[in-house]
Amino acid sequence: MLAESVVHLDPAPAVLEAMLEGWRRQQSARFLKTSTITPRLRLIRRLVEFTGSYPWQWTPADGEAFIDDLRSGSRPRAVSTARGYEVSITMFVEFLLDSRYEWARVCEERFGEVPQEIFHEGNSIVHRVDYEGDPRRRAFTFDEVQALFDAADARPGQITERGVKGALGAARDAAVLKTVYAYGLRRGEAARLDLTDLRRNRKAPRFGNAGLLMVRYGKSWKGSPPKRRSVLLVPEMDWVVEVLGDWVSDLRPRFVAGKHPALWVTERAGRLSPRSINEAFVAARDAAGLEDCLDVHSLRHSYVSHLLEFGYPARFLQEQVGHSHAATTAIYSHVSPEYRSRLLEAALRGRLGEEWEVTA
Repeated sequence: MLAESVVHLDPAPAVLEAMLEGWRRQQSARFLKTSTITPRLRLIRRLVEFTGSYPWQWTPADGEAFIDDLRSGSRPRAVSTARGYEVSITMFVEFLLDSRYEWARVCEERFGEVPQEIFHEGNSIVHRVDYEGDPRRRAFTFDEVQALFDAADARPGQITERGVKGALGAARDAAVLKTVYAYGLRRGEAARLDLTDLRRNRKAPRFGNAGLLMVRYGKSWKGSPPKRRSVLLVPEMDWVVEVLGDWVSDLRPRFVAGKHPALWVTERAGRLSPRSINEAFVAARDAAGLEDCLDVHSLRHSYVSHLLEFGYPARFLQEQVGHSHAATTAIYSHVSPEYRSRLLEAALRGRLGEEWEVTA
């Protein structure tokens, strides 16, 4: 990364840039996404600016001051965010200390200093629980899901009454949100769906082409390709068959998408973006008067929670949503007190039998 014959007038910035480029290449070689690499590089530059020093000059005190600053102010960072920063910075320092890249030797020869670990057992965030997300995030109740969809269905008519454009797009948005919930999708997965991803389930022919949804762009992990899965439509969500049928046969052709393969298209005959799905959700949520803590991903939480209440086993739900570990699916489970009461009642009835019937 550094030419031995080149003498820099200001060597420190040049060495820093070479370090960052080397780290970028290392991560790129692991097939990590640009959306993962770029924020990490930005974080290192941010730490350089915060400390006013270079990586070979950083000390544990610098790392502690940086995290302390993140916790202060009007918008303190969440624990999970701060942990992510610590992990990224630690990976960068480990890259510099790896003898295969010789950065420690370069720093000692040029500056008389070598990088050191700045986060250790004594000053890093201890991981004690599986879930460190915002505790306000939760699943929708059944009534809230209905309120959201009612608000989304009402938007096309409201837009038409105002005499402005956008009614057709609002009708599409309502169909997208219903599909996200009915199949337990991430917004990125919904945006990447193609028409050919709607399939028939031979075991449930009454659902037509909506019986099985092929998700080909599931969430990837550590440089792996997107995870693929097939999501079966369950009977409790069979109302989406009509939604998708109306979209494919009536609404979508009005967008004049031509041969575009995307299931969800825009007015300019392009693919609908995840950001647009998020904006459609926010518009419907606010129109329904629901809490700000509910987001698009809450529909996925709701899918898991509601199917659990319908009686589907946890292993089936894990396969449906594409989780590698059952513990992740468990985090998504937000069953209602009524459901737990029914389980308790069934357990007592099974154990006590006639005695339970008398006391009840």
